[in-house]
Amino acid sequence: MKSAVTLATVTTEFLERPGLATSTRKTYELTLLSLLQKYGSWSIEIISKQTLVEYLNSLNHLKYTTHHKHQAILQSLLNFAVEQGYIKSNPIRGLKQRLPEREKGEHKTDDIIRYLTPEQLNILYSATKDDLRLNAIIHLLHRSGCRIGELLALNLDSLDIKNQKFQVLGKGNKQRWCFYSDDAALVLAKYLKHSRHQNINALFTAQHPVTLKVSRISYHTLHEYWRGITNIYPQIQGVRIHDLRHTFATERVGLISIEELRSLMGHESIQTTLRYAKVTSQKAESSARHAFNVLMGVKPKS
Repeated sequence: MKSAVTLATVTTEFLERPGLATSTRKTYELTLLSLLQKYGSWSIEIISKQTLVEYLNSLNHLKYTTHHKHQAILQSLLNFAVEQGYIKSNPIRGLKQRLPEREKGEHKTDDIIRYLTPEQLNILYSATKDDLRLNAIIHLLHRSGCRIGELLALNLDSLDIKNQKFQVLGKGNKQRWCFYSDDAALVLAKYLKHSRHQNINALFTAQHPVTLKVSRISYHTLHEYWRGITNIYPQIQGVRIHDLRHTFATERVGLISIEELRSLMGHESIQTTLRYAKVTSQKAESSARHAFNVLMGVKPKS
């Protein structure tokens, strides 16, 4: 552990770390300002979970969606403090986000399925292009719709590289085929050639930094890499690995039948698949604008 420092000092380091966009830094500064006004002079070691929960509860004037952003940025700051050795653990790790309050006119939208927009996907792919393993994992999850546990359990001989497919063992011990696209095949080939460890059958491998032992990559290790990437970019903060599977499904609604989608997703109940058929407010607006442009003869922007 490093010697005790103030919350303000740690926050300054957090905001000045390399790779942080100017607009993101400004957003973080404005969000953390009220926290620093109250506790900036405190040693970060003595700031407890109770103190932070009371602070978050004091932000009851914010909309619950804005409140979620404040909590997410605070989580990122504390995760940074842990990584730098200023505190042993994040005191509000796993803290549930505030629910909408009906008396304030707040309500959840009908967008119950969390999926990535094309812009978010572009950011994610671009941010991981130099990490061949993570880039291949993201491509396969997005393009095949498989579950993260199913993908990490794959062995090298589970792949049918020629036909761009692999077989997984899903829920209820049911086997199914998952298929992936040309772009996923390309990044997968790069990973297999340049990054995957040999002499082990696991498809996605990891090497211990101290013992140098090679093993199958764990979900915990993958999640740490994922969090490190998504914490940098505000556009994808809070995005979950599992949301790539939701993205796969929402992209295919209307292009294939519900039964076909159910088969690809490995759902036991058709009701689970039907959730993706529900038009969300965001998609409804996009469709409405597209239809308006077609009717008015407006050409889409290039």
